[in-house]
Amino acid sequence: MALPEVTEEPHHQSISFRVRGKIFVTVPPKDDCIHVFVNETAREQAIALYPSFVEKLFWGGKVWGIRVILSAGTSSVVKGLIRSAWATKAPKLLAASYQTKSESEA
Repeated sequence: MALPEVTEEPHHQSISFRVRGKIFVTVPPKDDCIHVFVNETAREQAIALYPSFVEKLFWGGKVWGIRVILSAGTSSVVKGLIRSAWATKAPKLLAASYQTKSESEA
């Protein structure tokens, strides 16, 4: 929720986090995981780097993102994956302005 213009909304039986209406994370009920909708490059990199807690997320026979097992992951990696998903779904100008702001604060 700390990212710009994020809203929390229901999505079927899950909770979803969206930026301007586009879902970038869902939280299934009673589960120790989140579904993160990163682009294909980020997905493959995350799976290669963190196979102990990141796996492909299939929906209807297609890979849509990654499933992140929270109890096995590290908070910094999970936060980075969420930021990546947000940046993928956010409008380009919004994502660029957030990136510029984050770099200037570092």
